[in-house]
Amino acid sequence: MAEHGAIFAAMLREFNVAARIIDLEPGVWNILTHPKRQIMVSCPVQMDNGEIEVFTGYRVQYNITLGPAKGGIRYHPDVSLDEVTALAAWMTWKCAVAHIPFGGAKGGIVCDPTKMSRRELEALTRRYVAEIIDLIGPEKDVPAPDVNTNDQVMAWVMDTYSMHVGHTATAVVTGKPIEMGGSLGRREATGRGVMIVTREAAKHLGLNIEGATIAIQGFGNVGSVSADQLSKIGAKIVAVTDWKGGVHNPKGLDIAKMLDYVRDHETVDGFPGGDPLTNEQLFSLDVDILIPAALENQITMENAPGIRARIVTEAANGPTTPDAHRHLHERGIFVIPDILANSGGVTTSYFEWVQDRYGYFWEEHDVNVRLEKKMCEAFDAVLKTSLKYKVDLRTGAYIVAIQRVATVTKMRGMYA
Repeated sequence: MAEHGAIFAAMLREFNVAARIIDLEPGVWNILTHPKRQIMVSCPVQMDNGEIEVFTGYRVQYNITLGPAKGGIRYHPDVSLDEVTALAAWMTWKCAVAHIPFGGAKGGIVCDPTKMSRRELEALTRRYVAEIIDLIGPEKDVPAPDVNTNDQVMAWVMDTYSMHVGHTATAVVTGKPIEMGGSLGRREATGRGVMIVTREAAKHLGLNIEGATIAIQGFGNVGSVSADQLSKIGAKIVAVTDWKGGVHNPKGLDIAKMLDYVRDHETVDGFPGGDPLTNEQLFSLDVDILIPAALENQITMENAPGIRARIVTEAANGPTTPDAHRHLHERGIFVIPDILANSGGVTTSYFEWVQDRYGYFWEEHDVNVRLEKKMCEAFDAVLKTSLKYKVDLRTGAYIVAIQRVATVTKMRGMYA
């Protein structure tokens, strides 16, 4: 079965640990470890050279017990059904941890967008939406941007769906341009959420966030906003790396100047405010907080023994391998798991969906205040659960998520 691939198996490994602790009923366990719906579609597109190429697309709705499915669409050559299914499952748990009324979904198209023109990408997007049109909608499944997709792609998704249903339906996607129903504060939401949970973890551990030293891997949207937000509350960002290089200054980096530098150079490499630094060196720095905000599987058993941070905040999806996570936990390092740490994005996507359905839009301050409240509540619930069961925060987050979905699954009963 496709759902038993390596990535889905990794998700199951985390799920099973939590499910055993709470003695989850076998029937509910069975339901929650199977995707509700897996769709594979063929998307023929006439390319700029006149030739027709057929792309494979996927949309997986893993669980919709709590509400409409929610999850991004990614464009990448390595997209697979196994990956999309696992990501849809993780979205289910992330939405449940965030305590928002969404289930989990994910979509993807096997393509290399870097080798495609804007016209080809638009044609591919519209054909993909047309193929899954009956399965998405404001009350069914609400896509969002993901790897190699952005607000422009979401605008095409919204327009294609609207053309099919005969009216403008802004609530069918989130992550749209502000001008067509997007939410203020959405772009910064994931990084702002990272700041909030990192601050709360420091408070729990008795670490003063003002002056706390932080190293960040990755300076894309999430990493850069996290750095900016944390520096604004007094933390000292001493090291940053990205795809090309890095920079280290024990006295602290000027993040405002770094943001300007990256806008011009598209990398932190060469930033004049410190000494050159590699990714390998970043992980072994003597800092209070380490924030992996790049790709998956960055903290492994090769570099985990060298990590000296007190807190690891997983801003990226799956940055720590299971063995490395167990090693860090056993050493007393406080790991804030990805399904909690980076849930600010989907939480504010929920706010965008609510605003679209209302037809009334909030000021950015209102969005940020609501995000602060939701992130603090989510962190508090996960922390209390981890202390109650004497487990790490990742297992605590899964317990919170599984209990919320399982409770409603039993309440709704079995339809036959």
